[in-house]
Amino acid sequence: MFVDRERFQRHIDDNGFLEWADYHDHLYGTPVPDPADRGRHLVLVIEVQGARQILERYPDATFMLLLEPPSQEVQAERLRGRGDDEIAIQRRVAAALEELADGRGIAHANVVNDDLNRAIGEVRRILEGRLSGDSAGPNPS
Repeated sequence: MFVDRERFQRHIDDNGFLEWADYHDHLYGTPVPDPADRGRHLVLVIEVQGARQILERYPDATFMLLLEPPSQEVQAERLRGRGDDEIAIQRRVAAALEELADGRGIAHANVVNDDLNRAIGEVRRILEGRLSGDSAGPNPS
């Protein structure tokens, strides 16, 4: 759901997000789940700012998996394919270097998204290992 900045800020002030971030001049957030969903596994697709917030709030209940592009060049091409303008692409690719270093520092596992089917299979194996209690689980980092 898209809301204006004022409404988003009210939601922040009301602790209505599990995590939120101002990412490249856009606000993103994950609403607090319905109490009826407590005890269920949540999969969040978030960036490093949000991941840090989740780790701070739920250190025992989190598992961080970093999905990263195979290279800056591939990342730039993917952004071009989405229709992003060159200035935004350059800004995002430059920021990604720092974000990847930060993400590698907090992630429990890394998956390079060089081939979609292979990456999906690797993520699935990691999550299935984690959910089955195999704490050693695959760790491709």
